[in-house]
Amino acid sequence: MLAIIAILAACLFAFNIGASGSAASMSITYGTKVIKQRKYALIIAGVGAVTGAILGGQHVANTLGKGIISEEILDIRIACIILVVSGFTLLITNYIGIPLSTSEVTVGAIIGVGLSYQQLNLQMVLLIIAFWIIIPVGAFLITMCLEKIRKKLNDRMNYRPPVKLLTFLLLLTGIIEAIAAGMNNVANTLGPLVGAGITSMDMGLPLMALVVALGSILFGGRVLETNAKKITSLTLGNGIVISGATGGLVVVASLLGIPIPMTQVTTSAIVGINASNQFKEVWKQKIIHQIAKVWITSPIVSLVIAFGLTEIMVHQRFDQVILLTLAIIATYILVRFREKPRIANTKKGWDQHGESLLSGSRTRR
Repeated sequence: MLAIIAILAACLFAFNIGASGSAASMSITYGTKVIKQRKYALIIAGVGAVTGAILGGQHVANTLGKGIISEEILDIRIACIILVVSGFTLLITNYIGIPLSTSEVTVGAIIGVGLSYQQLNLQMVLLIIAFWIIIPVGAFLITMCLEKIRKKLNDRMNYRPPVKLLTFLLLLTGIIEAIAAGMNNVANTLGPLVGAGITSMDMGLPLMALVVALGSILFGGRVLETNAKKITSLTLGNGIVISGATGGLVVVASLLGIPIPMTQVTTSAIVGINASNQFKEVWKQKIIHQIAKVWITSPIVSLVIAFGLTEIMVHQRFDQVILLTLAIIATYILVRFREKPRIANTKKGWDQHGESLLSGSRTRR
């Protein structure tokens, strides 16, 4: 029974990944009108997800299945907890409008289980976190530098590449980005299943890839439209640089077995394009603050929930869960009901409020 629940939770998670992350991989190609019809963009995203998963999805799946916590811990119950927490956390937060990273949610849930068992591969966790910083920063620097080089060459040589060539290159880099999404994202649903021995890598990989592809094709239209509207100001040259950098970096991380938040990599690449024009001003943009919030929030939310469920359902320990719940409530109250800054009193004369003669600096010795 638990094995069936785990498979169903994995399928739900995979479907949601396809409808959000996988579909978004073709946003730049669709937003720049290289592919004008939405259905074709979604089909390419789905086919890319299947292709990427088959070509290299096993590396990240192995990391999530046995690289962070021991295989002895990862039984059917734990796989159910990880997949249910990851899937429903992503589903709920997407519904209320909090964008979370698929890879970070999954890793956070696995870490939560490891903390409950007090058995965690700290070296692997630190390596993953390091890549979560290095890859987005790398995408930012690459796109910024390439954009500056492109502008200098354009100013000196006045070279205008044919539009058909640029269109072909952007389509090619978009396909690479879709394949990269498949290599990295499909593993989030498959890793716990393989680690718990519920399915083998050979059988589970094409199945989960197919579910991700169906999610992308059937329900990815809304995400594709939303993301495409945000990037319509990008030129063909910008799109090639962003898709190429994002796809290439995520492919490298996938071959190394590192789960990567692809949305943040893409966003960092777009920010890098803007930074090539106005480096100082770009750091004031809200998108930078959003990336930081998502990076911190994604793993913590799933970590806390997975830790609590493991403590209750596996160890039957309630004291730490109660303390953790009280700490979260107290933190929320402090943040939600913190003292609001006083509005300066601009009224004078008869309308001005009085002030004690014994207050403020006058009482200091």
